[in-house]
Amino acid sequence: MKHRILTLLCIALCTQCLSAKEDTYFAVAKNLDLFNSIVKELQLHYVDSIPVDKIVRAGINGMLKTLDPYTNYISAEEGNDFKYMTTGGYAGVGAIISKHGDQIVIEHVYEDTPSKREGLKAGDCILELDGKSTKGKDVEEVSSILRGTPGTNVKIKYLRYGSKKSTTIELTREHIHISSVEYAGMISEGVAYVKLKSFTENSATELKTALKQLQAQGMRNLILDLRDNPGGLITESINIANLFLPKGETVVTTREKGNKIDRVYKTASMPEYLALPLVVLVNDDSASASEIVSGALQDLDRAVIVGTRTFGKGLVQATYPLPYDGQLKVTTSKYYIPSGRCIQALNYYAADQSKNGQIPDSLTSEFKTRKGRVVRDGRGISPDIEVKNDTVSTVILEYLFEHFLFFDYVNEYCLKHDNVAPANKFVFDDNDYADFKQFVLGKNIPYTSDAEEYIDGIVEILKYENRYTTKAAADIEALRESLKPDLATELDINRKYVTLYLTSSILQRYYPQGGIEAMIPDDKVINKGIEILNDQKRYKEILSK
Repeated sequence: MKHRILTLLCIALCTQCLSAKEDTYFAVAKNLDLFNSIVKELQLHYVDSIPVDKIVRAGINGMLKTLDPYTNYISAEEGNDFKYMTTGGYAGVGAIISKHGDQIVIEHVYEDTPSKREGLKAGDCILELDGKSTKGKDVEEVSSILRGTPGTNVKIKYLRYGSKKSTTIELTREHIHISSVEYAGMISEGVAYVKLKSFTENSATELKTALKQLQAQGMRNLILDLRDNPGGLITESINIANLFLPKGETVVTTREKGNKIDRVYKTASMPEYLALPLVVLVNDDSASASEIVSGALQDLDRAVIVGTRTFGKGLVQATYPLPYDGQLKVTTSKYYIPSGRCIQALNYYAADQSKNGQIPDSLTSEFKTRKGRVVRDGRGISPDIEVKNDTVSTVILEYLFEHFLFFDYVNEYCLKHDNVAPANKFVFDDNDYADFKQFVLGKNIPYTSDAEEYIDGIVEILKYENRYTTKAAADIEALRESLKPDLATELDINRKYVTLYLTSSILQRYYPQGGIEAMIPDDKVINKGIEILNDQKRYKEILSK
């Protein structure tokens, strides 16, 4: 009798599953047919010609937007950018460009590239490419021309900043690889510092090379900076973790639909720096692979994590080929670090998350590191030691960036200085800052604050409610006047940080790593890392309590 009941239950469950699958297949077929019919009817009956590619792309993007920000369609045209994000390489001339008014200007030139070898500099304005004007073209259009098959040529007509005569050169495109190790150097007695900006192909090899060089320079402690590192290839995160963790250690596990284990990633070789005291720096822009490395090292009590809470991206993507050379990047699983926690901070489908999208603390769970330290899931990686750098007015920085005032002033400065002292001796003094301030004020570009925009909004609301009386108008005008920002005062208040950025920007023009070297002495997070590593007793206490 029991056997018969069990058989009937199995048949019922199978029937239910088949029915659910049939319902899904029918829903897919029905909606594809509906979408196809709508496009055909629009093509036949809409009053004007319709941009089919544009509206279909909008439909695709709208559909994928209902899932999560990382599931998206990559067209054939966007394939080069995606390849660069995963490999760190592309074929081109080795220059970063930007739009400055109606002109295309070079913002940065990479070392050992065709652009660098032929003498192009930041600040050069690109006038023509292969005899065709760049005026009116956007950055994407110009980039697509500069990139191309290795070995092919491109003619560039450019105007150097401060010059009246243009120059034409011919560059041969080649494979450009940008190292993921943005900086590597000794910053204190026995303390090495490495900034890793991405997890692309060969990141682990590049980091290993940098560490060997630092070891030869006396490295006894290491600060690995993963701040602002958005992640990348999961395999590279495993290889990098393997530099500091024993062979056979589980670094991350991916779980697919139904919480089923998809894959377990373990360290595959003997570590080269198992005993090296290690501090890892993170912030709210450290994501994905950065969180795998910092989270695994924290869970296994291998490194002290310093900075601010990370982004919280625990979703794994894979790409699948589509017709016409497109690709679908789709979230296929979630990753779980050694303590068993998932660091995903957003639930894109739940209604019980807080207003800012973060999963409330009440819904997170407690986990423990190997030595018993308490950690939590659902909110990225919380540092062992929280340290924030001093804040600067975003309004003044946005103003200086948006109107290219930093960029243009550095161009002027470099025009007047053939060379400058290295980072440890360079000083942007009072006279220099006074010159910069005069340069900015002399542009007479209106300076507004966010507060003024809010006041405009209040005025609109009062008008809508028919309450914008003469008295209200006078009061608001008085408020507007009292809150009106003064550019000269703002430049004085934020002088320390504006000077720091100017110093970094200037040094970057003369020395490949000068820009980062200029920022290190004033970086509170780096300094905290040095402090912890110089006190080995405290370092060990943090990892055991």
